[in-house]
Amino acid sequence: MMADMSLYDIPINTLDGKPASLNDYAGKAVLLVNVASRCGLTPQYEGLERIHERYAERGFTVVGVPCNQFGAQEPGTSDEIQEFCSATYGVTFPLLEKIEVNGENRHPLYQELTKTTDAEGNAGDITWNFEKFLIGADGTVLKRFRPRTEPEASEVVEAIEAALPA
Repeated sequence: MMADMSLYDIPINTLDGKPASLNDYAGKAVLLVNVASRCGLTPQYEGLERIHERYAERGFTVVGVPCNQFGAQEPGTSDEIQEFCSATYGVTFPLLEKIEVNGENRHPLYQELTKTTDAEGNAGDITWNFEKFLIGADGTVLKRFRPRTEPEASEVVEAIEAALPA
């Protein structure tokens, strides 16, 4: 039986179209979030940026993954998404290409991530924008937080602090 593909091995492009993978963040704790610019939860960008800045020097990064599958709330081009995130929310964390996180065209990265259960033991489809996955410095998915869990909620911050590389 084949072992699960490492998240680090899955190719994905950056928002500006350059080849990348989560291996670019090997050795760091990563909070991977599917994001959208026109969602009621879009203000979570503020908290995501704050935790990104708070822990960046300790081996942590937020990585945003734009997705237009929920209410067509991320209709923009890569340039429009980048401009919105930096101009509106001062986002400095990396953004990957716009992908599908559910359905038959689900990106391989999310084929792996959606196997992870949340605090209630539920795995499967992404439920909405701003679902968060905490990935350890070794590439292991440690936690899954549903969209309404704020980036600076105590359970997220505690999990990030526990995942920071020594």
